[in-house]
Amino acid sequence: MNDDLERMLGDKHAQGSGPNPRLRAVPRVRGGLPLSGGPKLDIDNDKPREQQVQEPAHGLGGPHVSLSWTPSSVSEPGPMVTPVVESTPKPQSPPRDDTATGYQLEARNLKKSYRKEAVEIPVLKGASLGIHRGEFLTIIGQSGSGKSTLLHLLGVLDSPDEGELYFHQGRIDNLTGRGRDALRNRHLGMIFQFYHLLPELNTLENVLAPLMIAESAWEFFRHRRKHRRTATELLELVGLGHRLKHKPRELSGGEMQRAAIARALVSSPELLLADEPTGNLDHETGREILAILRRLNREQNLTIVMVTHDQAIAQQGDRSVRLADGRVEDA
Repeated sequence: MNDDLERMLGDKHAQGSGPNPRLRAVPRVRGGLPLSGGPKLDIDNDKPREQQVQEPAHGLGGPHVSLSWTPSSVSEPGPMVTPVVESTPKPQSPPRDDTATGYQLEARNLKKSYRKEAVEIPVLKGASLGIHRGEFLTIIGQSGSGKSTLLHLLGVLDSPDEGELYFHQGRIDNLTGRGRDALRNRHLGMIFQFYHLLPELNTLENVLAPLMIAESAWEFFRHRRKHRRTATELLELVGLGHRLKHKPRELSGGEMQRAAIARALVSSPELLLADEPTGNLDHETGREILAILRRLNREQNLTIVMVTHDQAIAQQGDRSVRLADGRVEDA
């Protein structure tokens, strides 16, 4: 099974089963973005984009165009997304997997401890969890209960001391480092409580950063117009089409989180992991971010796993579970 998964992850044009099966994901920013030697984002020299009909966003903080995502490989010509004006989106029930367990991502009896000097501190004590494709799952728990630890394990950013993780029935906790990187970079997206935008880049460049890192300078230069169209459409989707050239210091907290969401989506992941995405925002702005996530879940069939300590926020998902005493239980 792991051989099959490794082959799937190693295929540059692997066919996934998420909302964008032909799109590959790309590496996340690790250690910062090299600011020299790479392609220059010559945004002003491009010809003006074709005029699009816009409609006012409802609670999303700015004008946007409702998008219909069209799968496309990064190496194929043409835009990766196609703007389509829709008056009223039609939410639909997410399809479920028909695999043996019915789960897109599954954790089995995860255990994780941390050591502080000579003291070992257990955090997860046998956490088990199954996530369906297209589901919006919320994980609620008090501060220090291990929510972020669990999310990092699900995103293969860390390894459990014991237990197993499965993605589309293939075990992933024992993948090689290269296999973990491929899974995380091509199939998973992550957003955090802190936005982690690069201060020297403007909003559009921050969204483009994963693609800049994933490709050589020559590859990015060849695809730069298509990549900019993709990033621009995503920023319009989250209500930031009017903030393309603004630096992070010129954005509000809610706008920075919107930019972080667009950055997480630029590689077309099939599963989005969100760690307290409204934790640093006021109530109204947090509600707008949740509305964006709900739209993405319903319109794009994007699987979302979100951790929070707020019961009211947890109720926004399709299903909620609680992390208590290192184990997962029904909320």
